[in-house]
Amino acid sequence: MKMTHILASAGVLIALAACSNDSVVHNSVDPQAEELSRAAPVTLPPAIKATKTYRCKDNSLVYVTFLEDEVTAMVRDKPGGAPLATLIAAAAGQPFETEGFSLSGSSDTVTYKSPEIISQSCKA
Repeated sequence: MKMTHILASAGVLIALAACSNDSVVHNSVDPQAEELSRAAPVTLPPAIKATKTYRCKDNSLVYVTFLEDEVTAMVRDKPGGAPLATLIAAAAGQPFETEGFSLSGSSDTVTYKSPEIISQSCKA
């Protein structure tokens, strides 16, 4: 059995050694270089700063992911679920808002409002 594997491996190596590299084109010119030089610079999305779970007065849970840019927060109704909304603040320290949603306060206690939930206090 081992001899069969050795012979098969040797056969493959001999076949590869017989290949010619004449068909390989070595081109150091990037065909997209000009197009890439005119492209706008790429801006990466902000990293996650913190993810917190808040329990609200009505005993519901809200999962909030705060981003490093200090003006973006994503709200979820279950852990790992898709965001219900991405809230944006006018400036760092201002309330996060989007249509029907708002989130304001410190990192441990916030006031949260959604289309289904009236404005209420929530604690981490």
